[in-house]
Order: sequence, then structure tokens, then C-alpha cells
Amino acid sequence: MEDKNYLFEQNLLALSASDPALCSRLSAAETTRNCYKFLTSRSGKIVPAITGPGGAAHPLHSLVDPEREGERLAAAAGEDDGFLVFLGLGGAYAIEAALAGENAGRVLAVEYNINGVAELLCSREYIGMLGDPRFRLLVDPSPELLEAYILENYQPALSGGIRTFPLRARVEEDRARFGGAGEAVARAIEKVSADYSVQAWFGKRWFSNIIRNLRAAEGDYGPVPAIREAAVCAAGPSLDSAIPLIRERRARDANGVYLVAADTSLSALLAGGIRPDAVVSIDCQHISSRHFTKDLPPGTELFLDLASPPLVASRSARPRFFSGGHPLAGYASRMWRSFPSVDSSGGNVAYAALSLAEYLGASKIHVYGADFSYPRGLVYARGTYLYPYFGERQNRLSPLEGLFSGFLYRNPSLAKVRRENGDWYYETDTLSFYRKRFEEKAARLSSGQARPAAGGSAVISVTGPRERRIFSAGVPRMSAGEFLRRYRKGIRELGKGGRRVPAGLSAEEKLLLATLLPGAAVFKGRNSRVRTAELLEEVTAWCAGEIDRVLAAWDAPRSGAAWEKPVCRGNAD
Repeated sequence: MEDKNYLFEQNLLALSASDPALCSRLSAAETTRNCYKFLTSRSGKIVPAITGPGGAAHPLHSLVDPEREGERLAAAAGEDDGFLVFLGLGGAYAIEAALAGENAGRVLAVEYNINGVAELLCSREYIGMLGDPRFRLLVDPSPELLEAYILENYQPALSGGIRTFPLRARVEEDRARFGGAGEAVARAIEKVSADYSVQAWFGKRWFSNIIRNLRAAEGDYGPVPAIREAAVCAAGPSLDSAIPLIRERRARDANGVYLVAADTSLSALLAGGIRPDAVVSIDCQHISSRHFTKDLPPGTELFLDLASPPLVASRSARPRFFSGGHPLAGYASRMWRSFPSVDSSGGNVAYAALSLAEYLGASKIHVYGADFSYPRGLVYARGTYLYPYFGERQNRLSPLEGLFSGFLYRNPSLAKVRRENGDWYYETDTLSFYRKRFEEKAARLSSGQARPAAGGSAVISVTGPRERRIFSAGVPRMSAGEFLRRYRKGIRELGKGGRRVPAGLSAEEKLLLATLLPGAAVFKGRNSRVRTAELLEEVTAWCAGEIDRVLAAWDAPRSGAAWEKPVCRGNAD
């Protein structure tokens, strides 16, 4: 065996470039704890053997030819498995074989016991593995840290599938911690899969909407001041019984409570004679424009995710845009004009409306119509978009009641739930997920005191001290057209040359790459076997084409004109 100190120093030198923090921890670790014994295989390779309670040594690899064994193990990964997670480091023979292959995009190794890892780095050379930008070693990670790492780094559109390889002898020796690691990986995969399926459905629409909204987002319409008390209105059936209460309260004190309406509830509130102070919309689909069949009343502000349809943005003379989480919206906020960041991760507009009230600093928030179920088979409050939508389509063979029934029973996860008081409601998996996320949000606002009741409590009070903020966008650094031209140039350069991604990209290039991932999910869904370089070229070509169409439309009516900030017009106040 080579000199232990020399091997240790060389391995740390290779590690220091990619993970100086772990390198520092390993420098302070002890290498004389005898966590491992080191055996020599018939092929002459070092085989770490974990030391058991009685001092017995349990080899982690084959004592005949560990390299060949590693190659067979790595070969078990499919062609589409580009993100590999190894539970246990050992001699890293399978890890090295995976990195030597063509498919691995990222390889993660998880280990516990910093002193044991230090001993391993004294036993053999890991320089090639530690110096590979695709490889990362996590030592003694908490389940939360491991889950967060995968959520941040696993990109299905580029990496393909994800596969876990347990080093069995190592995992068996520390079942509790490696079991927690396996569960963290499973949780992360579940979350990434859910997000990826949404990207594969809406990725292109998000991109198209964002770049078309940038011109409208140039406007400077002044700040929205902070508020003290708010009411959030969703469109559940319980809103019907709440409207008289809201109307009476607004009549007594129109300026006392800031009324935030989910776009789905807007038409019901207007039909009930109630003017909301704000309307929030986050859906990227054009059907969301059906919630705006009437002009917004004077004084009602329209708050939109930057990925909302431009048709919805056109309903207001001065739409207020925010960044709801799309990477391109975040990139525009960072590189062009800072936008307020409103949490829309709950997946539904009621959650986003609650988040807006939180952002504006309300210390008390009342919630109406947040049912997240179909109480007694009712789907929406009266006056919402489904009523005129189905009304236009009903006939003798498909009456209004039949259309509503078809809407209700179309979901295969629909389940009937009875409450203790004898009342009942229908619930779906999606609505249950929305309710859970809303509950979590409400709990964070109120120290766990508020819970929306399934089946629809008409009023839910959410209280808690909040940071008071003003809703305002920053000053644009350039025109929207100039920003898009620079962005187009950046992504086209990123997609050239068949470069390996994400390894080897600069910080700015990684930001650019992130903006392409939702669109890449769409193209990946059409051809799951497409190579990363080809996928990147395809998605950048499509995005560049979309930008060209937008710029041509913008430039046509004002060719050669200097950029001017848009002038506010219309009935804003």
C-alpha cells in the first residue's frame, strides 16, 4: 500500500477545488479509529472491510476482482438513468465505473462517519473521482440536507432517470442513517416528479407568456403600500354564504380590510356587489381569461404571475407583476428588473392570494371560500366562470345539471367523505394536496392555530405578526427588447457545440440553463431518448424563435423609435 499520508493529501487536494468545506472537515478528522481494515483482492486492488462490533471485518467489495464487480453494478443503470446515488463510498469501484461511462450526468455518494471517510481516503487514490465535476460526496448529511441537494440538482429533462445503489455491506452496518437517507431520496424524487410532470405540460406556455409580458412589465405604476388586515376570497361553494357578510362589512368600513380575490372568485364577488381591492391570477392557461369577462372596477389592482397569459394582463391598464417561481421570471428579476417574489408553490390561486396578503404585511387575514372540496356535490360558488361557460353549452341532451355532474365525476380519485355532524363532501387527490399546502401556509402565519375545515368553513382567521412590505418593482436596467436580445444570445451560445451540462458551466450559464429546463421537459416528453446536447439545441432553437416572433411584433409598429417607458393609461384609480 502506498504511503497513507501521501494518498490522503493527494485526495484532499483533488477534493479542495470542488468542496473546500468538506476538505477542511476531513483535514481535522482522525484516521486512526480503525473503522476499516484494508484487504487486498486477488486482482491486487484494495478492498475496505467495515469493522463489526466483535472486530470481524466485512468486505465491502469482491475479494476477487472489485473493479469488474463495480463495472457490473454500474451497468445495471439504464441508458436513461443519468443521476446516480450511491449509498456508501467504500472503494468507489462502481462509482468510478459509472463516471467512466457515457450516461452519467451526476453522481452522488452519501457516507456517514467523517473519521471513516478519512480512513478510506488514506487507503487508495480517489483523485479522478474527486476531481470530476459530475461527482459530489456528502458526508454525514441530515435527511433534510440530502433531500434539498437532490431537489436542487436533479434535473430530469437533462439527467433522465435517477437510480439508487446501496453498498449493501456498508448500509447493513448503519441501517438507521442510511435508511433515513433512502427515505430522503424517495421524498425528493416524488417532489421532483410532480414538478416535472407540470413542467412537461406547461413549460412552453410559461416561456411564451413571460417573454410576451415583459413589455407590459416595463411600466412604472408606483408602489402598493403595506396593509394591516386582509380578507382572502377563494371560489369554493361556501363563498355563497359568506358574500352577504363580506358585503355588509365592506359597507361599514370599505377601507378597513384589504380584500384580495382569487381570480376564480372575481365574477362571484362582482355579482354580489363587492369590489375587491386586489385580484390575483397565476394560471398560465388562456382559460383563466374567462374569470375577467367584465372590466375591473376602478381601484381594483390586478396582481399577476409573470407567466400569466398576456390576454389576462391586458384586462388592466397597469398590471402588477410578480415572480412566482419560474426560472425565467427569476432570471428577468435578477438581470433586468427586480420583481416582488410571491409564493405560489401551493399550486392554486387561493394559496397565492394568501401569500400576497402575507407579502403586504397583513397581521390578520380572514379567508372565505377556501373549501378545497365539493361540499354536498357543489363545485364552485354561484356566479363563477363555470356557470356561464356551461350555460352556453347546455342543450336538451346535456342540461346544465348534467354538465356540472360530468365536471364533478370526471376525476377517478373522487371520494365521498362524511363529517361527524352528518354533512358530507367530495374530495380528490389534487384538492387534498391543495388543502394540505394551504394548511401548512396558514399554520406558518398563525403559529399553527388556523386550519381550513374540509367541506368548507366559511371564514378562517389567520393571525400573526408580519413584516410590513411595499409591493413595488425595481427600475428596469434596459428596455424589455434589449433584455430579450441579450437573453437570446446567451441561450443560443449555451446550446452550441454539444457541451456537457451542467458540469463545467459558469454561474451565469447555470442561471440561463435553469430558464430552459421547463421547456426542455416538454421536448423530453416527446422523445425520452434524446441526448442532452441535442435536447439543449432543440429547446434553445425553439426559445430563440419565440423571442424573434415577439421582437418582430414589438418592433413593427415603432420601427427605429427610441425606447420609452410605457405611459400609464386607463381606469387604474
